Amino acid sequence: MTEPPAPRRVLVVDDDPTVREVVAGYLERAGFTVDHADDGPAALTRAQASPPDLVVLDLMLPGLDGLQVCRRLRAAGPVPVVMLTARGAEEDRITGLEVGADDYVTKPFSPRELVLRVESVLRRTGAPPAAGPRLRGGGLVVDPAARTATGPGGRLALTVREFDLLAHFLRHPGRAFTREELMSAVWGWDFGDLSTVTVHVRRLRHKVERDPARPVLITTVWGVGYRFDGSGGTADTGAAEGEDLP
Repeated sequence: MTEPPAPRRVLVVDDDPTVREVVAGYLERAGFTVDHADDGPAALTRAQASPPDLVVLDLMLPGLDGLQVCRRLRAAGPVPVVMLTARGAEEDRITGLEVGADDYVTKPFSPRELVLRVESVLRRTGAPPAAGPRLRGGGLVVDPAARTATGPGGRLALTVREFDLLAHFLRHPGRAFTREELMSAVWGWDFGDLSTVTVHVRRLRHKVERDPARPVLITTVWGVGYRFDGSGGTADTGAAEGEDLP
C-alpha cells in the first residue's frame, strides 16, 4: 500500500507572534507542517537545520531584514519565498521580487489569500516535469522536463517564475501578451498586483538580453504588454548540427 506523501513544510518568519500564530493556524488547517522564526538569524538557522518547502518571510525583521534573509536563502538553494510587506510600500515589494521572492502579500492581508498564494507557488515548484520537446529561440534553449535554461553564456540561473515566464514566451513567439494574460498563464491568478509581472520581465531581461536597457528578445508592445521576438522561437526535438545541448 502506497504511503501518503508527507505534508509540505512551511517556515513562517515574522517578529509579530500574533501574525505567526494566525498564519500557522491557517496553513496547518490547509494540511501544511509549520515551523516558526521571529528574526532573520533564527530564520536562516532553522532553514539550514531543516530545509522547508517554502518560506513565508516578513520584510521588516530584527537582526537581518527580509531582503537580506531572502538573498541568503537564495544563495543556499532554490527554496520558494512568499514575502510579507507593508501596504503601500511599493518600492519594498518590488525590491523583494528583485532579490528573488516568488510572490508577496501586503499587510494587512487575508490569511486565506496567503494560503492560496502559498499553494500556488508550491504547485509550480512541485509540479511534475512538463512533457514536450526543448524550446528554442533567440539563442536560448529551455528544457521543460529538466527545468533547465541555457543561453550563449551557458546555464541561466532562473527562479521558478522566471523559468515559467521564459518557457511561456518561447512557446508563443511573436505573440503579444498583456500583463493580465501573463499573470493568468504563468502565475495562475486572475487577480493580483500587475507590477509582479513587470518586475519579473525586468529580471528575466537582465538574464537573457545582451543589453537589458535595449531589449531585443522580450520587447515591450506599447499599450499592450510584452512579446518574445527571438528568431526561431519554436519548439523542436533535436539540436542543430554542432549545437551543444544542456
